[in-house]
This record gives sequence, structure tokens and C-alpha cells, in this order.
Amino acid sequence: MIQSETLELLEWYRLCEHLATFAATKLGATAARHLKIPDSQSQSEQLLEQTKEVYQLETRLTTGLSFEGIQDIGDSLERAERSGVLAGEELLAIATTLAGARNLRRVIDNQEDLPILTDLVADLRTYPELEQEIHRCIDERAQVTDRASQKLGEIRTDLRRLRSQITQKLQNILQAKSGAVQEQLITQRSDRFVIPVKAPQKDAIPGIVHDTSTSGATLYVEPNSVVPLGNQLRQIIRREQAEEEAVRRILTEQIAAVKPDLERLLAIATTLDLATARSRYSYWLGANPPRFIQREDREIITLRNLRHPLLVWQEQHEQGQPVVPVDLLISPQIRVVTITGPNTGGKTVTLKTLGLAALMAKVGLFVPAREPVEIPWFDQVLADIGDEQSLQQSLSTFSGHIRRISRILEALGSGGDEGDEGDEGDEGDCNAPYLGNSWRRYANAQYKCPMPNSLVLLDEVGAGTDPVEGSALAIALLQYLASHSQLTIATTHFGELKALKYEDDRFENASVEFDESTLSPTYRLLWGIPGRSNALTIALRLGLKPEVVQQAKTQVGEATDEVNQVIAGLEAQRRRQETKAAEAQSLLQQAERLYKEVSAKAASLEERESSLRASQEVAVQQAIAQAKSEIAQVIRRLQQGTPTAQEAQQATNALNQIGQQYQPATPAKPKLGFMPKVGDRLRVPKLGQTADVITAPDEDGELSVRFGLMKMTVKLEDVESLDGQKAEPIIKPKAAPAAVAPPPQNVPEIRTSQNTIDLRGKRVADAEYILDKAISEATSPVWIIHGYGTGKLRQGVHAFLQQHPRVKNYEPAEQADGGTGVTVAHIK
Repeated sequence: MIQSETLELLEWYRLCEHLATFAATKLGATAARHLKIPDSQSQSEQLLEQTKEVYQLETRLTTGLSFEGIQDIGDSLERAERSGVLAGEELLAIATTLAGARNLRRVIDNQEDLPILTDLVADLRTYPELEQEIHRCIDERAQVTDRASQKLGEIRTDLRRLRSQITQKLQNILQAKSGAVQEQLITQRSDRFVIPVKAPQKDAIPGIVHDTSTSGATLYVEPNSVVPLGNQLRQIIRREQAEEEAVRRILTEQIAAVKPDLERLLAIATTLDLATARSRYSYWLGANPPRFIQREDREIITLRNLRHPLLVWQEQHEQGQPVVPVDLLISPQIRVVTITGPNTGGKTVTLKTLGLAALMAKVGLFVPAREPVEIPWFDQVLADIGDEQSLQQSLSTFSGHIRRISRILEALGSGGDEGDEGDEGDEGDCNAPYLGNSWRRYANAQYKCPMPNSLVLLDEVGAGTDPVEGSALAIALLQYLASHSQLTIATTHFGELKALKYEDDRFENASVEFDESTLSPTYRLLWGIPGRSNALTIALRLGLKPEVVQQAKTQVGEATDEVNQVIAGLEAQRRRQETKAAEAQSLLQQAERLYKEVSAKAASLEERESSLRASQEVAVQQAIAQAKSEIAQVIRRLQQGTPTAQEAQQATNALNQIGQQYQPATPAKPKLGFMPKVGDRLRVPKLGQTADVITAPDEDGELSVRFGLMKMTVKLEDVESLDGQKAEPIIKPKAAPAAVAPPPQNVPEIRTSQNTIDLRGKRVADAEYILDKAISEATSPVWIIHGYGTGKLRQGVHAFLQQHPRVKNYEPAEQADGGTGVTVAHIK
């Protein structure tokens, strides 16, 4: 049962416990703890679609999907089928479950674009008439109501009348024999009405003693006068109990008649709750939906910033250390990856993280990695992790590893079909949670999976025995697995395994990084570089005597030391490249931010200019209207009677005043005499920026300026000195008769996220469609990231650019922008 062992080694059941905390019902929590791993890719894709649709649905709902009222009624349904009589609490649970399922279906039916969930609840029957009948017969205290049957109503009427008679008689006795009673109280003992009588005066109230107080001072007596009424009351109570049972039996028979539909309802509600738990757990992890890839189609396994889900839980809930993510980018031809490096460096955690990611994708969970998440569908995940040493079984470390590896090879050879044992034969759906007989009757399909497509995880392969023989065994085992499994990840300290990459292109090396300055691992995974065990360095850090470590170094030999120096050089070179890439990315982000700031300021200035222009036009129109009104008044005064010369002069003076009042003032001529020189600092009013002059004005009145990281060519009339002086215009010599077009303005070419296209991982046909759309919309050069790889994507891109009518020319990008892995296309 190697697959069960693998789940234990990967701590899969801990993850299931975490998932169960996000379930809303007891059924959902049980299903999460016994999560069944699907046997086919189609089932996994169905589960992922369920998770995606619930994730989408919960983003639309303000309070999320509610499972209120849904309870575990499986045992009640079984008892109803066996002709048992359900209690009031069980009947109420069935009624609330029907109402809760109906509410779930209503919420899903009211939403659009949820085909999987809509199809899931399409045949859901909630029997509202049965729910109403239960509520009619059973009250909120789970007691049968008077209205449940006419006979029961009559019986309870008789009960109330008889109790009233008994109470009245006892009240009369209490008043008549007040001196003999301990207190004025009517109570019950063994369903008989009694009164507390003082022990010395028991003869004062003859009757049957049903109980005595602890001290013996009080006797609880049923007077002889009420004994016949008490007997009659008990008979009526038995009739009431029989009628209540008859009512509950009728309801139970109605439930038994629709048991298959109620079991289906229960299974669908549990499936929805489990999908909701997967969605909420994925959201909490910050995970993304995976896409199953076919490595035969040359697709790359892509898991960037992959985090171990159990470590994330430990960090959030148990104050653990911050989780260091790993990047797994595995080419399609790679079948075996050997991870080397020091102990405690994170090799085993990497194995477990990948194993859990594969299992999470199979059961419909999102994977805690950055988009895109692309991983094959593995039909088996098989692992040999840890030490299986056992004193009871006389197993050494090496023997334990070999036995487990033997079981792995047997599982690969048999196709992983170990049989599905159960008390109901082979019934069961890989998609179904564990719900006992109720679910298995509902989910009755049997699924089979093709082989081989396995993921094998080996920790310290070949360890625990003679290094020479262990290394030879490890090499033979990995070469076998390269041909019999989809992907194998193995950790090792054997140097011979690092050389397999250079002998077989199906092998790849990776290592965990070690910081020699702090003498501690960084837990980062480095690809393409074999690691060093750093055992001597770690031993020195852990307190081993320096002279012992130095003696060990002399025993290692010069060849090993030279190899370690080469590896150290490769690691240092990789760190330098990563630093430069980070600096380039920072500069690119800074340029993009500055570009956005300049664009925003330019847009703000244009908006302000438009607003001022509009307000000035309004003011001018108002002034014209006011002037016309005043002129009309002067004209009307002249038209009244015969105007004299004095009145005409007054009218002329009034018109002159109106003209002086509303005519715009002549703007002051700007100061001239400023001529910018190289190194001067000036202002560019249109951009609202100050800049440094880097080239003097040419004969066309254009000069180059720089502000921040940007260079720009501006016209002389668009700049001014810091004290507001305008530049002197350049007097151009008379042009020759033949007109010569001015040179185009030098617009800086800046790479931004808007003009950059990432085609890595795309097929050539898909890349051509994306390129055509981007080029048709572009007005400036386009940066195209195609990577190195096999070169087929780059050749396809170049062939497409060469025949595109809008492409002027193309060239490799600058080394800082990606070199030959990026092509710059210039637009006509």
C-alpha cells in the first residue's frame, strides 16, 4: 500500500484536517477528513470547476454561501428504512435540512455562468410538502403538537381537564390541613401528584407515600381522594404516548418512501459544502487554480513562488517562521531532477511541497503558487521520504529504504491498481466524499485510470550503505525511473549523480542555496547548478573543533576542492546576474512610474487649460451681453426726444467708457534675451517640470533636456528661464527655393508594461495571434519576450514580423532588456 504510505509521508491527512475547518457542516468536515483522491483527470477537472464556480459565487454574495439548517440525517434515514420510528428531534433535523438545501438551490439558480453548480442542483428534490407536514406535527421543542391528529387533540383536552381536577382537590386539602403540610406546594413523584406532609402528622392526611425527603422530616403523600384520578391520568398519558408515536410513525413512513431522493439531497449538499471548503481554503492560502498540462505537447511545468501549505498554516496559526517559496520550472524533456546541497537546506521540504501540490490539484484545490500554475495530472504520487529504520522488524535504514523503493517499483509496474475494498463491492465515485452507505448508493460509477504517469519523490536515494555501492544503486534506479515514470525528484549527496545531467538530457540538476557569510541555508532552490553539501562548514558552525575540520579538508582532496570552487563560482555568478536583473527591473519600474507621473501631469495641465479657456469664454460672453445692454440704454436715451449736441457728447463718452471697461487688456510683452546653454537649468511650463539642458538649441530652435531618467527634445518657445524670461527666437536664414521638410522630433523609446508582450510558454500559432493584435494597436516599438528555449518560438516570431505590413524592422533588445531572448519590433 505504497500510495497510503506516501500520503502519510507527505502529511496529507494534516492538510485534510486543515481543509475540514473550512467546512460549514458536519458532513462536509467528515468528507474533508476522508478526502478521496480521484482516479482520472476528468474527475479532477470537474472538481476544479466546482471550486472555481463556488469561488466566483462567493465573491458575488455579501455573506457567502449559507449551509444553515443542513444536518447529518444519514442515520435517521437508515432507521426509517428499517421501519423504526424517528424521534421529534430527528424529524425536525430532516425538515431543516430540506429547507437549507432548498435555499442553496435558490441561491445557485439565481446566478448566471455557473453551469457545473446549476447542473449539480438541477435534480435536487426538497419536498416542501413533507417539510410543512413535519412542522405542522412537530413544534420547535421537538414535541408532537395538538393539531397533529384529532384524536391527540381530544386526549390532551381530557388530560388538561383531569389535571385541573387533581390540582383543585389537592389545593382544598392544603387549605384544610395547612397545619399538617410542610409547605403550600403541589409537586410530582413518579408521575403522581403529591403534597409535602410533616412526618409526625402523616395520619392527618391518609394516602400513599411516594417519596421521603433526605432528612426524613417530609413525606410526599398522594391523598386517597385523588388516587383514582391519578390512575385515570396515567391511563390517558399512555393513550397520549401511543397517539404521538402513531403520528411520528406516519411521518417516518413518508420519509422512508422518499429515502433515495433524500440521500441524493444529502450527497449534493455535502458535495457543495466540500467545494465551498476547497474554495475558502484556497482563498485563505492565496492559491491559484492549476491547469493540467501534457508534457508530450512540449509544455513546461510552471510553479513559481510555490509554498508548502502546512508551513503556511504553521506560520499563520502557530507563530512559525516565514515560508520561503520555491520556483519549479521543469522542461518537458526532463524526467529526473537531482537536488543536492547541505542538510537542513530545504531539499526534503521541496519534495513534500511538490507532492502536496500535485495532490491538491488532483482533489480540486488551488495550488499556493503564482499564476500561471501549470502541472501534469499524475495518476500516482509515490514517495520514499524519511528513515524507515525499525528495531521490531529488524530493518536498518538502508533496508527500510530498499523495501519502500521496491513497493514503488511494483506500483509503477502494476499501474497502481491495488483494488478498492469495501463493504458494498466496487461501488463509489472518486469524486464522492466518504459518507457511508447513503453516498455509495447514490454514487455508483466505477472509474479507471491509464498508466504510466507517476510522480516519484526520493529522499537521500542510495543512502545508508557503502557510498560506492549506494551511488551505483542510485544511478541505476534513477535511470530506470527516467523510463518508467513521468517525473522523478531525488535528493542526494552523491557527487556521481550530479554528472548524470551531462550524460543524459533527461536529467537536470538543482541545489539549495547556502549563505557562506552567515553559514546558514537560505532555503532557495537554484536550477542548473549542482550543490555542495557544505558538511565541513556546517560542522564548524555547529561547534566541531577547527583542527578536526581542517584535517578533514586535507582528506577530501584537491579535485573535490576544485569542483567545489567551480560550483561556488557558478553560484556567485548566478547571484550577480540576479542582482543585475533586480536592478534592471527596479529601473524599469522607476521609468514606468516617472512616465505615468509625466503623463498624468500633462493631462492635468491640458484639463486645466481647457477649463480656463471655457471659463474665459463664459466671462467674455457675459461681458458682451452686459456691454450690449448698456449700449442699448444709451441708444434709448438718445431716441427719446430731440438729442442735443451736449447729449450726443455724453453718449459718446459713455460708449468710450464701456469700450475701455470691456476691452481685454493688452498683454505685456514677455521678457526676451534668454538663450539656454548646455548645463543651464530651465523650466518647461507645459510639463510643469524643471530640466537640465544637455544640447544647445539647433537652427530649428530645438534643444535636448533631461529631467529625472528621461531625455526629451523640446522647442525653444516651450521653455523659459527660472525667473520667467522667454528665450530669444533663432532667426533662420532665408530658405532656398526648394522646401526641405524639418527632421522628425526625437521621441524617446521607453519600454513599459503596456508595450511589452510575454510569449514564453506559448505555441507559435497562439503567439502570432497575440502579436498581430498588439502590432495593429501599437504606435511605438513593441518589446516581445520569447525567451531562449529551443529557438522555435523565436524563429516563428521573426518570420511573422518579417512579413507583417506594419513592422518597419526588428532587432534584438539591449542586453539589460533581455538580449537575444527579447525582440524589439519597430512600427511604421
